[in-house]
Amino acid sequence: MVLRAIKISLQEILPLRNLFLQENNFQIRYNAQHERGWSDSYLITYNEEKIGYGSVAGKDNIPDRDSIFEFYIIPSFRKFASPAFFELILASKATYITCQSNDLLLSSLLFEYAQNINADTVLLQEDFTSSLYIDNLIFRKRSDSDTAFEHKAEPVGEYVLELNKEVVATGGFLLHYNMPFADLYMEVREDCRKKGFGSYLIQEIKKQCYLAGRVPAARTGLDNIASRATLIKAGFKIAGFMLSGTIKK
Repeated sequence: MVLRAIKISLQEILPLRNLFLQENNFQIRYNAQHERGWSDSYLITYNEEKIGYGSVAGKDNIPDRDSIFEFYIIPSFRKFASPAFFELILASKATYITCQSNDLLLSSLLFEYAQNINADTVLLQEDFTSSLYIDNLIFRKRSDSDTAFEHKAEPVGEYVLELNKEVVATGGFLLHYNMPFADLYMEVREDCRKKGFGSYLIQEIKKQCYLAGRVPAARTGLDNIASRATLIKAGFKIAGFMLSGTIKK
């Protein structure tokens, strides 16, 4: 048995990556690493036969390619996943593993090959259709004449909530994720928080997301309890967590 991990172009692993996306039918947090040129690709071979791939990028967006963040082996060769992953570690000289807990293959290898494992982000997926309503609150597209409040965490969104002719919240959805998923975001003006505005805004953005042909998803910091509660109230549920660990020497 000869297993190898060979550095290769992104184009050459795309057919295998399509299988990875089909099997993992959920939002891939670091999907854009590939198209932005921020990743290195490795082909996994077994006796010269192509059986999978691995992807490595910089942990915390640093330039060094030091963190394995995607790994896929064709199901019929999945029994070789662990030794194949070890070959990827050797070839890439990676120091870290970063993965989603709902990616069962890579997360199992994380616990086998890494230490000091921690989570920093909650991943959420669509669960149900909420029916929230707040009197006098108008949901609409943002216009050029709108004056947005100072945003501290998120960009000014394409959609706004208007109350008494003032913009009190904005949000939207990002499309640089694997089809058909989109990532929802929002920010509520500081003096208007804890009134249900955020959940109502997310509820309405979800509708627009579906009309655009995308499936809504979201994420928030592990310690951001308020944001998590807002998203769950608007019809999301926890889908997993972003995990990372240091590869054992």
